Amino acid sequence: MEENIEEFQKYYDLIADFLVEYSFQLLGAIVVLLIGLWIAKKVGIWIYNLCVKHSVDVTLANFLANLVKITIIVMVVVMTLNQLGIAITPFVAAIGAASLGAGLAFQGMLSNYAAGLTIILTRLFTIGNTIRVQGVHGVVKEINLAHTLLENEDGELIMIPNKHIVGEIVHNSQADRVIEAEVGVAYDSDMDAALAVVKQAIESALGDEELPEPEVGIDRFDDSAIVIGYRVWVPSLDYFTHKYEINKAVLDALRVNNVQIPFPQRVVHQA
Repeated sequence: MEENIEEFQKYYDLIADFLVEYSFQLLGAIVVLLIGLWIAKKVGIWIYNLCVKHSVDVTLANFLANLVKITIIVMVVVMTLNQLGIAITPFVAAIGAASLGAGLAFQGMLSNYAAGLTIILTRLFTIGNTIRVQGVHGVVKEINLAHTLLENEDGELIMIPNKHIVGEIVHNSQADRVIEAEVGVAYDSDMDAALAVVKQAIESALGDEELPEPEVGIDRFDDSAIVIGYRVWVPSLDYFTHKYEINKAVLDALRVNNVQIPFPQRVVHQA
């Protein structure tokens, strides 16, 4: 029992001596850390607002704000350690060794981060753009260092690791996507009238939306029909809705105007 009391007294004296000797340093370090974190947050917000004010891309603005914020926090932590009299040289050496091991273990993750940084700095695409890469189509919702998040016409969220984007062929159609479709009409049809009917049907289906003018023309000559092709730019997230409405409007307009859509014909010869 006496041994336990002596051991407790020993630790109590040690803690008391530490608080007496280092209490002001510890209090000062805590104050410096809290003030530093507050300043880092305020500076990050100021950097973001400044970028937005000068029409900098939102993704790049977030990246710059977070970079400045993290830099300030690291500086504050170093100052706090110095305030406590802790040498940071061993920590730097340990961090360097750990970074080397982590770099070898997480090569894939680091390559994603490097690719994400490339996307953000080069502005390969921005939030709201419609991109096609690796056979995937969608509207960009988020650009992170590790991955890019897309949303398709069905409302599905698609996460693509950034290393699968940088270095690949990326199609960027901004906020819209093109509908490419066709319809065949009989060879004896009045082609000027048929083209006008198709174009008017498309414009009626689009309504008052401010979109590029649709392109309508003769695409090719098949065995039993002259094929009219049309290309229409529509908002990416409404792609299939517009496509189905336009195709239905074209079919109805051709029928109302007595433009014949011939059936495919096959001639079989008896040997």
